[in-house]
Amino acid sequence: MTAVVTNPELRRKGASTLLVLAVAAAYYGAARLGLLEQLVRGQVTPLWPATGIALAGLLVFGLRVWPGIAIGAFLVNLPIGPTALSVLLIAVGNTLASVCSYLMLRRAGFHNDLDRLRDALALVFIGALGGTLISATVGSSALVFSDAVTAGDFWSTWSVWWTGDAMGVLVVAPFLLVLREARWPHGVALRRWAEAAALFLGTLVVTFLVTGSSASLLFLVFPFVIWAAFRFERAGAASCALGVSMLAILAATRGAGPFAHKELIINMVTLQAFNGATALTALLLAAVITERNRTHAEINRLCGRLADIVAAMSDHPVTDQWLTSDDPDDPDDADGRADEG
Repeated sequence: MTAVVTNPELRRKGASTLLVLAVAAAYYGAARLGLLEQLVRGQVTPLWPATGIALAGLLVFGLRVWPGIAIGAFLVNLPIGPTALSVLLIAVGNTLASVCSYLMLRRAGFHNDLDRLRDALALVFIGALGGTLISATVGSSALVFSDAVTAGDFWSTWSVWWTGDAMGVLVVAPFLLVLREARWPHGVALRRWAEAAALFLGTLVVTFLVTGSSASLLFLVFPFVIWAAFRFERAGAASCALGVSMLAILAATRGAGPFAHKELIINMVTLQAFNGATALTALLLAAVITERNRTHAEINRLCGRLADIVAAMSDHPVTDQWLTSDDPDDPDDADGRADEG
C-alpha cells in the first residue's frame, strides 16, 4: 500500500522538478541570446527575452515554476556580475518582477488566449510596462551600489534595463502564448499561403529598409502590422511584432538608421516607443478581430438553432382550438350557455 501511495507522489514531485529545471534552462538560454546585444557593462540589453519566457511560464504553469526563474537568473548573471551580492539582488529583482506581473495579471482576470481587448491591454500596461519596473530598479541599483556603474549612469542603465525587460514581455510572451495553441493548418487554400508569404517577405524587407535608413520612416511598418492582425489574427500579429522588434533592436544596438549619432537614453526611448507602439497595435487589433469573429460565429450558431426550431415547428403545426370551461362558476361559460338557450 505504501508503494502505491508513494510512487504517484514521487512521480508528481519528479515532474515538478523537471518542469522547474526546464524553465531555468529556457530562461538561461534566452538570456544568453539577449546578451549578444548588450549595451551596458556586458549584461544590460535592449531585449531581454528571458523575461517574456518567465512570464509565459508562470501564466501557463503557475507559481510552482518560480524557482526555475530564480535559478536561471542567478546562473546567467553569476559570471558577469560584479559581486556575489549584486548577482543575488539581480536574480531576486528579475524573479520578483515576473511573479508580480503574473499576480497582477491574474488579479485583472487575464486570459492566456489573448482573445479579448482587455487581455492585450493588461499584458502591455501591467505585464510589460508595470512589473518590469521592479527588475530595472533593483538591477540598476545593485550595479550602482557595487560600483559597476557610476551614479550618473543610473538612469541610462535603468532605461536600457527597463526597455529590455518590457520588450521581452511585449514581443516574446505573446508569441509563446499563441504558439502554445498553434496547430498546423489543414485544408488552407493556396492563395492563403501566398498571402502569408507575401506578408512575411514584405514585412522583412520594409523593416530592414526603414531601420537602415537615416530618414524617420519607421511608421512604414505599421501597414504590415495591421495586415497581419486583420488577416491572421493573434498568430500573425504576434509573429509580425516579434520580427519587427528584433530588427529594430539590432539597428539600435548598431547605432544605424534612425538610431545613429544619438545618445543612449534617446535611442532607448525611441526604441521603446516604436516597439511598444508596434506591439500595442498588433495585440489590440488582433484581440478586436478575434472578438469580432467569435461574436460573428456565435450569431451564426444562434441563427442556425433558430432556423432548426422554425423548421421543426413547420413539420408539426399547432392547430388552434377553442377551449370551453366546464366550470359552472365561469361567467363567460354561463353567458355562452344562456345564449344557446
